[in-house]
Amino acid sequence: MEPRQGSEDMREIHHFVGGKSFAGTSKRRGPVMNPTTGEQQAEVMLANAADLDHVCAKAEEAARAWANTSVITRSRVMSKFQALLWQHKTELATMIAKEHGKVLADAEGDVVRGIEAVEFSCGIPHLIKGEYSDGVSTNVDMYSMRRPLGVVAGITPFNFPAMIPLWMMAVAVACGNAIIIKPSEKDPTCPVRLAELFMEAGGPEHIFNVMHGDRELVEAILAHPTIQAVSFVGSTPVARAVYAGATAHGKRAQCMGGAKNHLLVMPDADMDAATNALMGAAYGSAGERCMATPVAVAVGKGTAEALIERLQPRIEALRIGPSMDPDSDMGPLVTREHRDKVKSYFDMAVDEGSDLLIDGREFSLQGYENGYFIGACLFDNVKPGMTTYKEEIFGPSLQIVRADDFDQAAKLPSDHEYGNGTAIFTKDGRFARQFAQHVNVGMVGINVPIPVPLSFHTFGGWKASAFGGHNQHGMEGVRFYTRVKTITARWDDNFGDAQFIMPTHG
Repeated sequence: MEPRQGSEDMREIHHFVGGKSFAGTSKRRGPVMNPTTGEQQAEVMLANAADLDHVCAKAEEAARAWANTSVITRSRVMSKFQALLWQHKTELATMIAKEHGKVLADAEGDVVRGIEAVEFSCGIPHLIKGEYSDGVSTNVDMYSMRRPLGVVAGITPFNFPAMIPLWMMAVAVACGNAIIIKPSEKDPTCPVRLAELFMEAGGPEHIFNVMHGDRELVEAILAHPTIQAVSFVGSTPVARAVYAGATAHGKRAQCMGGAKNHLLVMPDADMDAATNALMGAAYGSAGERCMATPVAVAVGKGTAEALIERLQPRIEALRIGPSMDPDSDMGPLVTREHRDKVKSYFDMAVDEGSDLLIDGREFSLQGYENGYFIGACLFDNVKPGMTTYKEEIFGPSLQIVRADDFDQAAKLPSDHEYGNGTAIFTKDGRFARQFAQHVNVGMVGINVPIPVPLSFHTFGGWKASAFGGHNQHGMEGVRFYTRVKTITARWDDNFGDAQFIMPTHG
């Protein structure tokens, strides 16, 4: 649907720069849809390179002052920011539900996991400490410090409009940087509100900026000389391109891509617990999560049948409805185009020979026929060679792959192109330990279906799920948004004669 240019009654979503709304110079706009109704609800400004130049100049100046602000002061601002986020949790979640389509309870989870990253950043006085060695030589001391990079950028996806911007912003800002967040233009309202709350917490102007845009703005970010680092979360093809573009311009980059997460169900597993886990991990947020679990690996004879017997009635009973309805288990997908893409994958799975046990392709919600709804699907006898097994569907489906034994099952996530997350459900510690140690995947759950680490650890996959040497948040985030400076200091009355050899400690 084309945006309605110049509409007087259409809500406009501006950038947020320097502590206030910023319209920019670009005349381009994009539509913001309501996934539940299929109607346009707002227009979002789309920035150009000239807008970015303006923001970077202001952010660079602000970053210098912020970096020299007491680390205690920065910590206290983040603490006030955290308190405001808790106060406005429901407001933020409502914004997400209306623009993304995930149900309100799930949207609140999005906000809370973001708040946890801000909570972690409040400990920055400890996290950013360097090292000190006195007396490394006669009257010589050596110490290191972590210094912020300056201006950094975060490019965030549509599926977590609060959590992922806060993952990036919290650590970057606490470390003393200024950040420019470019959220998805599909659901841009929540990130703007986050920036407003940061200002209310006492944050300086031009430290937390939000700029809306599409590919034009992304390419400008990758090339801009002021921006020192880029953090990205999205699909693997775009993650790969962003990483290549950022590093080609000398920037530090962490780029998180797609996933195809497997959950192994061993014959000894608690089948009811595994069923509950798969229901939430496969169909929560309509499958629009990079840490969703769209593949269940049923290990051993009878395991698949036991799972299917439990799963079928649960899937058929899923309550699919408007995102703001508290009785809904699952809402619509984010856009009509994405809904159609997901449906095409479901069609392909049937064509490839998967057994379609539950068919949600033609689901339509009475009264919301124009919404971007699709029903949940369940596939059995999925084979590793199938395209729909190899590629990320990002919709409400579960594919069951059958494996004869543990070794065959464990090989599947290790051999897959993606390596974001995986899980195993078992009562046998030997299998669990072997799986956790040797599977070629970045995040592992043991009787935990979605192993997203808490903010004081770090988030990141392997293989085609991540590009760059640093993960999101935790101490990896602190290292990403700072660089080490090492000082060797000598205080002595006698500096001796000139030396023409490499100095060593004799």
